[in-house]
Amino acid sequence: MMKRITITIWVFAVGMMLPMACNTDFLNTEPLDRISSDLTWSDGALSEAFVYNVYSSLGYGGFEEQMLAAYTDEAMFTHAGRNIDPFTQGAESPANLAWMSPTYEWNSMYLAIRKANVAIENLPNSTFDDDDLRDRLLGEAYFLRAYYYHQLLRFYGGVPIVDKPYGLDEDYTIARNTFGECVDFIVGDLNQAVTLLDGKPETPGRTSKIASMALKARVLLYAASDLHDIPTASASVSGLTDLHGYTSGDQTARWTAARAAAKAVMDAGSGYKLDLTAPVSADQGKANYVALSYGGGSAVADAGAAVELLFQRTQTPLYTVENNWPLGGIHFGINNGPNGYHNWAGNTPIQQLVDDYEMMDGSKFDWNNAAHASAPYDDRDPRLYATVLYDGAGWKPRPSDVAGIDPVDQIQTGYYDDGDGGIINGVDTRESPIENWNGSRTHYYVRKFIDSDPAVVDNQSGAQVVPWPFIRYTEMVLNYIEASIELGDEAEARNWLNKIRFRVGMPAVTDTGDALRDRYRNERRVELAYEEHRYHDARRWLIAPTTLGRGIKDIQVEATLKPGATPHVPYRYDPAVYDYTYTPQDNTENETRAWVDKMYFRPISRGEINRNDKLVQNPGY
Repeated sequence: MMKRITITIWVFAVGMMLPMACNTDFLNTEPLDRISSDLTWSDGALSEAFVYNVYSSLGYGGFEEQMLAAYTDEAMFTHAGRNIDPFTQGAESPANLAWMSPTYEWNSMYLAIRKANVAIENLPNSTFDDDDLRDRLLGEAYFLRAYYYHQLLRFYGGVPIVDKPYGLDEDYTIARNTFGECVDFIVGDLNQAVTLLDGKPETPGRTSKIASMALKARVLLYAASDLHDIPTASASVSGLTDLHGYTSGDQTARWTAARAAAKAVMDAGSGYKLDLTAPVSADQGKANYVALSYGGGSAVADAGAAVELLFQRTQTPLYTVENNWPLGGIHFGINNGPNGYHNWAGNTPIQQLVDDYEMMDGSKFDWNNAAHASAPYDDRDPRLYATVLYDGAGWKPRPSDVAGIDPVDQIQTGYYDDGDGGIINGVDTRESPIENWNGSRTHYYVRKFIDSDPAVVDNQSGAQVVPWPFIRYTEMVLNYIEASIELGDEAEARNWLNKIRFRVGMPAVTDTGDALRDRYRNERRVELAYEEHRYHDARRWLIAPTTLGRGIKDIQVEATLKPGATPHVPYRYDPAVYDYTYTPQDNTENETRAWVDKMYFRPISRGEINRNDKLVQNPGY
């Protein structure tokens, strides 16, 4: 893909140079940093480059330095001063916006939508001689417009629907459409995309028919959820209107549509190892989940897991025409890895996430259980070991300047008895001799999405090629399970829930009623951790006050030398030599958290309201 684009740009550059050599009338020379509209839509490669630029508004996907997980009970952002507090403390206002990613921020999304509108307006009348390419590009443009609108809808509720590029002399003021109108518009775009992309190639990093079906299934699932059924939501949240959901209509019908859409995707694909009838071993379960998190992008995991990805952000990204440089440079490892590896500990797991991983027998982890509390990382759901780095976990070889401190390559986030009345600070703590300012405040690090291949050095630019999963097959299965539960088909829900659990080595569930719904929600939490789902799930289930609004807990790990034992020099994790204690504690050193109901939707900025007097602000702001 990149080779084709490079050739296109080179040919275009030569084409622009020829008139300069032949035409001495420089007054008639056209700008050399622009491509005329007529030329763009008369050339297939240039039209394709234009649509690539529409993709560019996807940015880094979720691989940003500051992740959406840090707005949830998944993670804490280590570095202060990044404007998180206005949101987490419930103090955000139209004049004081908290951090927003450009992948969902209001203005960024409307710029992206404008680009998609330009493509949708011009491609049907394009004159290049390749009907298949024209249909594919038009289908991609419809999908991307739908994707950007679904981002706005998820964060803000109903937004103004703009379906054409505005001219300079047009009135830009426009009111917000209702939530239902936005859903219908997005679904209409996706139906167009499904038709146009039918039979077209499936290329990693570009959308496809099945990706369009999957996004439709997600949008319909959200539309069916309690937050968007205003009679239901109003019992918990005040001020909601048809901008935020449906004020009438049949919620059961919406669940039925969501279930059918999810099942259509399931029937069109297969996912990764979802045909099992019994749990795999714990070791195989961990390996399966590691492979899923790498999406075929690592040399040390099963490349077959790439089948799971329905829409992804690859590490050979699409060309950005307007900026003239590729959206590369993903630094997920250095942004989030342990400071004892010269990394930056960005979005560290919090204790509440770790606690929600079940025991291997399917029971809940419980700090009041003495056996659990004395060895909290033993005998847990294998997904924990594939997602979180904790004290004593094995990891990659240390850099040469750290290898002498930790020659066995174990995460050190605790404080250890040196046998002489002193304490050894773990090399991955904030008191470490190695980049202590970058140490985790929760005493955990994220493992998921960081390539464990020893040949991939995290703090080297461009080392990692793990893709970001915008949409993956298991999300569709989980959506189907959720809709099945809400429609009363518990047997079908358990059947598919157990397929997901068997893949990671977890036993079957037999729950019914509310217990099954709770079990499903926890399963979704751990299966999709760090994938930008928790923020939306907790809100649409109306459980945000007791989940996202919880204060942060971390873990204090201490090791005391057993009587008569000789300490390891240098230290290494060894329960035969040390007694370990694990103490969960509140952490308010970097941020405090609260929940205010206005946080169910983000505010529209004061500047945007001032520019468009037809906009109605979200409740509470």
